[in-house]
Amino acid sequence: MRPHPEQAPGEAPGLGGGPGTGTGTGLRLGGRSFPPGRTVVMAVVNRTPDSFFSGARQLDDRVALAAVDEAVDAGADVVDVGGVKAGPGEDVPPQQELDRVVGFVAAVRERHPDVVVSVDTWRAEVAGQACAAGAALVNDTWAGHDPDLVHVAARHGAGYVVSHTGGARPRTRPHRVTYGTTAEGVVDDVLATLRAGAARAVGAGVDPRSVLVDPTHDFGKNTWHSLALVRRTDAVVALGLPVLMALSRKDFVGETLDLPPDERLEGTLAATAVAAWLGATVFRCHDARATRRALDVVEAVRGDLVPPRALRGLA
Repeated sequence: MRPHPEQAPGEAPGLGGGPGTGTGTGLRLGGRSFPPGRTVVMAVVNRTPDSFFSGARQLDDRVALAAVDEAVDAGADVVDVGGVKAGPGEDVPPQQELDRVVGFVAAVRERHPDVVVSVDTWRAEVAGQACAAGAALVNDTWAGHDPDLVHVAARHGAGYVVSHTGGARPRTRPHRVTYGTTAEGVVDDVLATLRAGAARAVGAGVDPRSVLVDPTHDFGKNTWHSLALVRRTDAVVALGLPVLMALSRKDFVGETLDLPPDERLEGTLAATAVAAWLGATVFRCHDARATRRALDVVEAVRGDLVPPRALRGLA
């Protein structure tokens, strides 16, 4: 794992009160501090047999633990564990989700104590037990569908991801959804929703340094909407909170390139570099090593990372 400096005392993100940038916003999760200018890799571990990306079907314990080991070795700072496919599919009752997630969270926490464990769920019951098992971040990808989820995060001292789905219910796909008369109209809706959600999280007791905002590409959106949100990452960053980007192999990348999930890595990395340059902080991904390398180059170009080897023209 790449060494990282600790956040300076007194640094904390705002709540949209100024022209914040990703390079000026720190983050604290599970006792770890990520300073301004430091991008964070969040590796996806899907405890499901039906993920849209075949490379992320990790229901088997051995396969899933091996995936965690590989991601950590590649530089992942956070491991995001989910037990239900995001899109439509087989019904997964709460107890089945608990069985897939809770024990695994505890195993990852024991195996990699320095890594932040996140739980990807919209159910407060699952989040509560996962936090008790060691999860330090609640990734609420369905925008508060369960209103108690944010309170679970607060009670456990966990971080919380505020997302935007345009009112879509869990595990549904968008159909002719609109935000005003242009693709850019989605930006205003996202900003209003994230601003309100962040204020609610802080009001519920979540540490402001541990609140992330996620424009949530593809959820409740078409490809034009998702492209507009990448293009306007700076507007989301200006809310003054760490921005999480979940871009990895998504349909907007696939439709832009006319490629299936297995062939979307290059497009994902291009969108990742754009979002990172515009100030996004955390990147949820299926390909931790490639993402870490792409982000390191962005940080170096931006002046936030010193190349470990820069001898050309000097030796």
